[in-house]
Amino acid sequence: MPAHSEHQRDLVVIGGSAGSLEVLPHVLGSLPADLPAAVLVVVHSSADDSTGLVRVLDRCGPLPVVAATHDAPLEPGRVYVAVAGRHLLVRERKMLLSVAPKQNRARPSIDALFRSAARWGGSRTVAVLLSGSLDDGAVGLAAIHAAGGACVVQDPDDALYPSMPQAGLAVVPHAEMLPGKEIAFGIQALLSERVESSTFSPDADLVKETDMAENRAGTAPSDQPGRPAAMSCPDCTGGMNIVESAGVVHYTCHSGHIWSPQSLVAAQQDKIEEAMWTAVSILDEQARVYDLLADGRAGMVERHQRAAATEIRQAAETIRKHFPEIVLDTEISLPVPQRAEGSA
Repeated sequence: MPAHSEHQRDLVVIGGSAGSLEVLPHVLGSLPADLPAAVLVVVHSSADDSTGLVRVLDRCGPLPVVAATHDAPLEPGRVYVAVAGRHLLVRERKMLLSVAPKQNRARPSIDALFRSAARWGGSRTVAVLLSGSLDDGAVGLAAIHAAGGACVVQDPDDALYPSMPQAGLAVVPHAEMLPGKEIAFGIQALLSERVESSTFSPDADLVKETDMAENRAGTAPSDQPGRPAAMSCPDCTGGMNIVESAGVVHYTCHSGHIWSPQSLVAAQQDKIEEAMWTAVSILDEQARVYDLLADGRAGMVERHQRAAATEIRQAAETIRKHFPEIVLDTEISLPVPQRAEGSA
């Protein structure tokens, strides 16, 4: 029987959104200076001010925190923060920055980082998903789990915005669920473990999507991941495919936009809102046109134009009245697995 080789994990990827800046400084500040892993961080707020985030996080603890740079090697004991408007990715043992299309309406995207770590880091990876809205990070977390990596999710009860942790637990129910103050210790414990080298081989869809995230040459329609979904992309109106990877569903278009279910629904709701207000505006304009046509008229002609204006205004008012019922419920409810008492 051939001997099984072992290794220690040496890559930590952390993703967070709304509310994550309440816990991230504590997580990084509690990690030791001799951490035997490189740490890559994507926080959606860094899309606006990555330089400020680097300054804040660099004051939190002994680990040096720097902005990620393209094609630079990953060094243990350092924290690399995604920069504004660029996806942060992993390829082999270096980091890449990419201006590929947004994923889940974000660039940098947590899923983009996590999926690349799944492909190139495999079982060497520890993924951490923090507080945030909707479900960015869940698909990538599932990919890392399928690749043999370790997964940590902030306890939803401890998160200011529990939606992202809940989505992560729904697809990786056996992830370590920890309150923010314990996450750093969970990371250190997972890094200290010796794990069997993974025989993971990324599937064709993961390879195609990570290549697309690196902004490589466009994918021919016949080579797109997944299968046609009979839906259009909310960002570019291009045709979309549905992709089922690691037991989780998401969507991608030929341009490279990628959507997880809750984020897709939220984007579609935005389009509905935009279309409804456009319809109200056009109806109001039509009513004014009929009023103008009625001015200076008399008899049957005036009554007809006034009646048309009134009917159109009623249609616009119906849209205004029912608007909140149509667009406000944007999240898909996801069941969170119940933990047995005393379990991690």
